[in-house]
Amino acid sequence: MSRPADLSTIKVGSYLIIEGEPCRVVEYDKSKPGKHGSAKARVTGIGIFDSVKRVMVSPVSAMIQIPIVEKKTAQVISLLPDAVQLMDLENFEIFETPMPDDQGIKEKLSSGMEVELWRILGKNKISRVKG
Repeated sequence: MSRPADLSTIKVGSYLIIEGEPCRVVEYDKSKPGKHGSAKARVTGIGIFDSVKRVMVSPVSAMIQIPIVEKKTAQVISLLPDAVQLMDLENFEIFETPMPDDQGIKEKLSSGMEVELWRILGKNKISRVKG
């Protein structure tokens, strides 16, 4: 899920959708309006799920999509070779999510641990281990 917003409201550190992928904004440059055109913004973002750098150039008045980041708490049920089986602590739903890329998080994971889970555009990502 996402919500519309004006490109001029974006700041470094916020999230937006570039090329269909949710990204965290790491750079935002705005040019002055010229004689025959409006001001342009150049936004650089890093993909939340794939860590790929994406660049978007658009008029400042353009409408963009901001992803809704749903933060949940889940408990690790089991560790699979390339995935983690989790249970949502609100509705007790059991599901699998990909193994996190961050080595620090991967080392701390074990059965019974609580993790913070981000759900963005139907995809899941383990953001940190609690406790």
